[in-house]
Amino acid sequence: MLDTRPLLLDTDFPPLQRSELTTLQVNLGYLCNQTCTHCHVNAGPKRTELMSRENIDLVLPVLAAQKLTTLDLTGGAPEMNPHFRYLVTEARALGVEVVDRCNLTILMEPGYEELAEFLAEQGVNISASLPCYDEKNVAEQRGKGIFETSIEALQRLNDLGYGREPDLPLNLVYNPNGAFLPPAQQTLEVEYKERLMADFGIEFDQLFTITNMPISRFGGMLLAKGQYDDYMALLKDNYSDDNLNAVMCRSLISVDWQGFLYDCDFNQMLKLPMRKESVFIASDKRSSAKQGPHIRELLGKAVGTQAIVIGEHCYACTAGQGSSCGGSLSE
Repeated sequence: MLDTRPLLLDTDFPPLQRSELTTLQVNLGYLCNQTCTHCHVNAGPKRTELMSRENIDLVLPVLAAQKLTTLDLTGGAPEMNPHFRYLVTEARALGVEVVDRCNLTILMEPGYEELAEFLAEQGVNISASLPCYDEKNVAEQRGKGIFETSIEALQRLNDLGYGREPDLPLNLVYNPNGAFLPPAQQTLEVEYKERLMADFGIEFDQLFTITNMPISRFGGMLLAKGQYDDYMALLKDNYSDDNLNAVMCRSLISVDWQGFLYDCDFNQMLKLPMRKESVFIASDKRSSAKQGPHIRELLGKAVGTQAIVIGEHCYACTAGQGSSCGGSLSE
């Protein structure tokens, strides 16, 4: 696969510094039951990388030590990690909000038949990917049959109270199926709600629009089609200073499946580790400079406000309305 990484390292993107840390985003592994064209993780059924129980048992005390309010679980399909339910249960026992970045179809896979009920019992916040309310667009991005299975999963979640009860939030995520920016989030949310209710009786809370990152699988597609330069120009032409204060890396730390720390999930995929000086720690021989700090170094240690590692890909988070794991950054 063609790699955009070398093109992203030199940048004129404005410097960023971390502010108050509230969220630990943990990638539980790259194993997934789907292979999506926009996936910045290159996840799929043949990936074998999964976070170990040893590293998961470091996540839990870090949540308490850092007094974090949110544990954001991602992948791949995070639910395919064999320790997923253990982590969710223990984190909820700590009073931490758990967000599951769910692809919906995993809820209908053999062996996961009771997963939706488990999520509801634990009061997990579901952030579910649904690229469109139209079958054709979803098939182009995620494959045939995915739309129908996703709709069935959403109906099942509604039956459990998701999207209908205030303590069971169900948010949907839209990614463009090409080299263009998402439309206005508020407008698209209205369209989603009208169509999904009219066609399938589905209810949900919010729609999050996320700009495609010019990295990994999507970045390789841009290079293969000769669209990389035009896409980067689009991102830069739509850059907005107003989005800088709200980008997710200012309040979040990303953890890879091996337990190493990054300023965001996108830096994780580009192998751009968090600076070691961002955590006030003594020298630790177990963490190489190449890999950066490890989650064990967050135990009882303060997180600094040092500079966040940036690159050209950061323009995707600040273009137009802005983009984060929680959707657009501005009205």
